Amino acid sequence: MTTRSPLAPDSFPALPDIAGVTRRVARAQYKTWDRCDLTYVELSPGTTVAGVFTRNVCCSSEVELGREQVKGGKGRALIVNAGNSNAFTGYRGREAVEQIMAQVAGHLGCEQGEVFVSSTGVIGVPLPKDKARAGVEAALTAESCSWEAAAETIGTTDTFAKGSGASAIVGGTTVHVAGIVKGSGMIAPDMATMLGYIFTDAAVAPALLQEMLSEATGGTFNSITVDSDTSTSDTVLLFATGQAGNATLTTRDDPGADALYAAIRSVALDLAQQVVRDGEGASKFIEIQVTGAVSDDSAKRVALAIANSPLVKTAIAGEDANWGRVVMAVGKAGEPADRDRLAIRFGDHWVAKDGLPVDGYDEAPVAAHLKGQDIRVGANLGLGEGRATVWTCDLTHGYISINADYRS
Repeated sequence: MTTRSPLAPDSFPALPDIAGVTRRVARAQYKTWDRCDLTYVELSPGTTVAGVFTRNVCCSSEVELGREQVKGGKGRALIVNAGNSNAFTGYRGREAVEQIMAQVAGHLGCEQGEVFVSSTGVIGVPLPKDKARAGVEAALTAESCSWEAAAETIGTTDTFAKGSGASAIVGGTTVHVAGIVKGSGMIAPDMATMLGYIFTDAAVAPALLQEMLSEATGGTFNSITVDSDTSTSDTVLLFATGQAGNATLTTRDDPGADALYAAIRSVALDLAQQVVRDGEGASKFIEIQVTGAVSDDSAKRVALAIANSPLVKTAIAGEDANWGRVVMAVGKAGEPADRDRLAIRFGDHWVAKDGLPVDGYDEAPVAAHLKGQDIRVGANLGLGEGRATVWTCDLTHGYISINADYRS
């Protein structure tokens, strides 16, 4: 990994062990780097699975297959390759994925459809079958590893390993949730925004698990953006091993279902925000809150227009209180807005209201807020009750440097 982001947490969190989950890593050497680049997670029989995937129409074979596999609701293994996205690789790419699935299924004695594969990295290069076969073989016999090692292995331009954990009481039983994620660039909300994997030892029926993940995604993974680009490989999978021993949850009315959902959402939000904190070249973590819109959906579209604006992001990178750029972004969003009702704030300081700068506007406290690492921007449209919050980062020269040299 490259120089650690200034927005990174101090250390990788202590995550709970999830009964029925075994992690291993290996080297397939999909790129010329001296590091592990293949994570293998073995799951106990009876594990259920849910997933959300990119809507990018140029998606990878891994995504196409995964969409069908989650319909079966069962998962026995996960393989994640780093360094090669295997996207836009035609039948060769698909054959490589199917080879991996068959190899792992043969080892575990399970159905091929219970083996989930994800790949991340350069687009347009078929995954080498010989390296895939050798890498998987090494992973199947490797020693078990930590959550941190598994998270580090799936990274590409990530500067730190990302993980999060939580617990909940389900029907009198304590259950645990743990997740890892990779993502730094090509991040924009569209069903999912990177590669993320969440695991719980709770027993949950597949349909309810899918409902929980789909709902949790909206305000977490689908509410972040680094650069407005949606990857060809975006995937989030949620596995439930059932090893905690609780009575299987089948509906949201079951005792503890809401507590489990809250834990899953908490982990998803933490992971999503860590992706933003590791945005390529980022020096500022930015929360955009829009209120007073005609609907929540409208508020979210306005918030994303602000969050994705290069002019807003560069102004914040330069610690410039140029609130006119926020006004511009609101106006270009294509959503109902009224210039003469609009109000803008940075941190807790309102800089404009009712279409005008506030009386006696003092830029000093706003400038002080912008010198920090965690920045808050607000826009009140004054039209209704709709509200939304999204998270993004600033845009610096670092983003250009990383992406100009990405393939090398």
